Amino acid sequence: MIYLDNSATTFPKPPGVIRAVNSAVRQYGFNPGRGGYPQSVRTAKAVYDTRSAVKDFFGVSGEENVIFTSGCTESLNIAIKGVLRKGDHAVISSMEHNSVVRPIHKLSKSGYISYSVADASGTDEEIINSFRKCINERTRLFVCTHASNVFGKRLPVERLCALAHSYGILFCLDAAQTAGIFDIDLQRDGYDFVCCAGHKYLYAPMGIGLLLLGNDILVDTLTEGGTGSESSDHDMPSYYPDRLEAGTLNIPGILGLKAGLDFVRSRGTANILDKERAWIKRLHRYLSQMDNIEVYGDYNGDNFAPVLSFTVKGRDSEEVARRLAESFGICVRSGLHCAPLAHETMGTIDRGTVRISPSVFTTDNDMKILINSLRNMG
Repeated sequence: MIYLDNSATTFPKPPGVIRAVNSAVRQYGFNPGRGGYPQSVRTAKAVYDTRSAVKDFFGVSGEENVIFTSGCTESLNIAIKGVLRKGDHAVISSMEHNSVVRPIHKLSKSGYISYSVADASGTDEEIINSFRKCINERTRLFVCTHASNVFGKRLPVERLCALAHSYGILFCLDAAQTAGIFDIDLQRDGYDFVCCAGHKYLYAPMGIGLLLLGNDILVDTLTEGGTGSESSDHDMPSYYPDRLEAGTLNIPGILGLKAGLDFVRSRGTANILDKERAWIKRLHRYLSQMDNIEVYGDYNGDNFAPVLSFTVKGRDSEEVARRLAESFGICVRSGLHCAPLAHETMGTIDRGTVRISPSVFTTDNDMKILINSLRNMG
């Protein structure tokens, strides 16, 4: 099997992550913060160590501003629904995943908020101007993907964050496709919220995500329940992380995330990104020479994440993906990739695309086989 669907979830996981998850089940199967016995205390220490590692990795101001969630989708829902108030206006980009579009749309459908979609198809300057034109007196939040999960396009999020703050607007970064390969620092870049998927380029198991807080705003809760603190109070605690972490934490996921961070740090995010970009550039060069293939996106510079989408003329994208899997053992993603806005922006909404996304474990031989397979597909 050649696995090239790492934008969905990375596979395989590093051996250290597998060991950490196994250890969590065997040695840390206790509820942290709920008991004074040694095993619970030891588990709580392991959770804190992961918070500390995340804090250092992403430049968060303190461990309390590291919130563990079930994934990037939950993180985005907390940030969006916990910040927007009745009558507010939000701005999102035209490259957003449904994890942003659907919660925003639901809030607007009920008349609770309104929102605008900024065109993200152009140059950085054009994108910034598009966001600026969407601002009105009720705009409270920008939500923007760091890079498209379909076309790899990197948006000028640092400048968009600065634009938002110049108008007193909050900024939420969707880093599902970039956490672990792009340099993200909350204190340096000023993001108010950063939402991450642990199971992608942080190489953690599925079911763990991060909401990183860059300000002291009290976010409203999405879920209420036990926290092991302030148990006599019917209201959720007013301090982090307890306020946003109701219920029992995902200890195997958290310890797996710590091991994933250690793995990424040992390889170096810049080294990983350079290696994966080199594969995408090579793939783009070969595919662009094939008359029957159309490639979407700009891969000439370095302003992209290591994701490439293409179509084969006269063939349905799902048929191409199925053929690659059945005939050549190559696993890729096809269709709309849960990002219809991005496909509308790029003119592929009617047919979708085939998406290639390598990881640190992808080899030169994997890419050679993919290229030859597409040549032989006719």
